[in-house]
Amino acid sequence: MSSTQLLRVAARARGTPASFFTPRPVSPARRLPLLACGSKASLSATGCYAFSTSAPKLSGEHGEETFEEFTARYENEFNGVQDVFELQRNLNNAFAYDLVPSPTVVTAALRAARRVNDFPTAVRIFEGIKAKVENQMQYEDYLKELEPIREELGVNLKEHMYPDERDT
Repeated sequence: MSSTQLLRVAARARGTPASFFTPRPVSPARRLPLLACGSKASLSATGCYAFSTSAPKLSGEHGEETFEEFTARYENEFNGVQDVFELQRNLNNAFAYDLVPSPTVVTAALRAARRVNDFPTAVRIFEGIKAKVENQMQYEDYLKELEPIREELGVNLKEHMYPDERDT
């Protein structure tokens, strides 16, 4: 019997209770018990996975972060850095905000760069500061503030290493 003939037979028998497409009631003995999602038995018995039907609300739970909280958070982040990837990820996150990190955060980042032995990233930190500040005077203030740590760690500036290049 072809599939079209089968559908015709099923459509004709629509009024009868033994129709091909009519669902039959399941006896209570054959029903699977409802288990909580996340248990091992629920994964195999009910096919329930750990998905939720409602999305968590992330934006309403947190207030605005102050500059002091930002500074403390990133100081802790840089103090815990163990590899170059983590250092660069934290730097990208810190410089992504619409503010210039404080000198204490930059100091923690420079010490982290030294700890993971990444000289190029240490030089790039100062390039990031130069890009974030509003004018040259602010950049010079940062350089003056961070001069002791630069001398201690031996970090040169790009403009000192390549004096003939112009900023573009």
